[in-house]
Amino acid sequence: MSMGNQELMLIGIKETFVIRALENKLREAGIDFFFVTPDIDVVSKKWDNASAIAYYLDQSEKIEKSFLHYLNEHLTEDDKQIIIIGEKVDTDIAKGQLPSGMILKTFLRPLDVEDFIETVKNQFSELLNPSKKSIMIVDDDATYIGLIRDWLREKYTVSMAVSGLQAIRILGRTQVDLILLDYEMPITSGPQVLEMLRNDPSTRDIPVIFLTGKSDKESVMKVVNLKPEGYLLKSIKREELMADLQRFFAERK
Repeated sequence: MSMGNQELMLIGIKETFVIRALENKLREAGIDFFFVTPDIDVVSKKWDNASAIAYYLDQSEKIEKSFLHYLNEHLTEDDKQIIIIGEKVDTDIAKGQLPSGMILKTFLRPLDVEDFIETVKNQFSELLNPSKKSIMIVDDDATYIGLIRDWLREKYTVSMAVSGLQAIRILGRTQVDLILLDYEMPITSGPQVLEMLRNDPSTRDIPVIFLTGKSDKESVMKVVNLKPEGYLLKSIKREELMADLQRFFAERK
């Protein structure tokens, strides 16, 4: 049975015998897919068709710098995650190149095909049935938002933006239930982002909680008039953040 209009983008240097065998298993599982090489022009033409993305790394393959930049930008902006397949040394390098929040899962070769197919199906299912509350994390530190995404994604649908302006662009086409906003960011600061959100009828009612390292009284007072729903410090522990978010959503019911 086909998974409807959802498609897997399978990236690889070349369509090897092993990849063709994987493609046969995908067909048997009813998963629609298409194969592309890691070429920006090729991938960009098909990017919007992909509901899930997997990169099958050839032995000793390192993701080319310009393509890595493309993935970083578009995975973040379109709230997508990637599955990495390869030898341990190669997947470890990829994990060092991509923020952890952008990597859905890594698979070592030889590939556990059943587990891989189940992971893809679960990703498709989550996209079809978005029952979780959605949270956007806005912070110019990609490593930090990757960490927070890892904390939250089991319970929430999490999207990321690495700048205030990118967040505004994403919110133009995506609805979220809460924004976790950094205070100190280049070009457009957290308070400026919040002011922009409050001045736009389409975003003014989205609740915003600051998640920041700025703890001085002057910084806090600057945003009081903009009425954020909370002000949390980055030193917060995972359990404390999860409890605060659960309390926040419970109070809004």
